Amino acid sequence: MRRVITYGTFDLLHYGHIRLLQRCKAQGDYLIVALSTDEFNAGKGKKCYFSYEDRKNMLEAIRFVDLVIPEETWEQKVSDMEKYHIDTFVMGDDWTGEFDFLKDKVDVIYLPRTPEISTTRIKSDLGTV
Repeated sequence: MRRVITYGTFDLLHYGHIRLLQRCKAQGDYLIVALSTDEFNAGKGKKCYFSYEDRKNMLEAIRFVDLVIPEETWEQKVSDMEKYHIDTFVMGDDWTGEFDFLKDKVDVIYLPRTPEISTTRIKSDLGTV
């Protein structure tokens, strides 16, 4: 079984997120999503519209997602690769090169984002950014 992991906040879930998760799942057999906790986001200066539990419940309802785990620190990525027996690490191409340090442990893939949609754009259109 080929295990894939991706990381993100997944606030204001939209079709760009769904497409990303679908393409992540296509890289293997089992998709783990490491979801940024509210505390981790606060440390990055981000405030989510939906709570961690709500975002987790939404992700768990998506057929491409097999497991949702909390992302609590930047550093946990290395230990997650071992703990969850990951074969492939996937992120959006806005992170290109940032996680190449994992290439000695797993395959690292940067997928193109859906260009016309983002949570930031939604918030901007709603006047909340």
